[in-house]
Amino acid sequence: MNIVTNLFKSSVGKKYLMAITGLMMFLFVVGHLIGNLQIFLGKEAINRYGHFLQSNPELIWPARIFLVVMLLVHIGVAIQLSLENRAARPIAYAQWKPAGSTYASRTMLMSGLIIFVFVVYHLLHFTVQAQYVNLTGEDFGKLTDNLQRHDIYTMMVVGFSNGWVSGFYILGIALLCMHLSHGVSSLFQSLGWKNQVYGPVLDKTARILAVAIFVGYTSIPIAILLGYGRR
Repeated sequence: MNIVTNLFKSSVGKKYLMAITGLMMFLFVVGHLIGNLQIFLGKEAINRYGHFLQSNPELIWPARIFLVVMLLVHIGVAIQLSLENRAARPIAYAQWKPAGSTYASRTMLMSGLIIFVFVVYHLLHFTVQAQYVNLTGEDFGKLTDNLQRHDIYTMMVVGFSNGWVSGFYILGIALLCMHLSHGVSSLFQSLGWKNQVYGPVLDKTARILAVAIFVGYTSIPIAILLGYGRR
């Protein structure tokens, strides 16, 4: 118990928590992308994948709860560290020159909070399937395929056929990937796995991964807007 308490009390411990929770969520982002990209394999593939997840609540619900806890801890610790940094420097610089930092690193808290709003909307849209947020007039919960499985393929096609929804999704993914471009690199530093020798390689790799994730996620709404899967 003392170890957990010290993690939340010390700055070093909080940075470890940021790194660990960030790593867990990064792995989820990659795994979720792999699942979503199955839409390009056709209706059968992604509906079978979705049915597997939905028919195993003993797996999916612990995973959801774990991810929610990771997200809340990540946001809470980020806010605490930001407040501590401001308290340590109550007087602003006369001439602030952000040498050696990137826009992504300077806006991590802001982008993180906006991403949180995006995640809430995305969950209401495709997980909770709240009809009032999908802007299509269809009840996604009633969509089924010929095997009476939830028709995730049609849900995604209909959902992303709305330009406003796809635009917000692309913006949210852009912010997420900007966040990741710095976060993936900084987590290695927080865990003490980064030095001057291979640090630049990790920074470059983080940016490449962020771009690849952005292309992967946004390829779905863009393809649908261009006519893929339209009924």
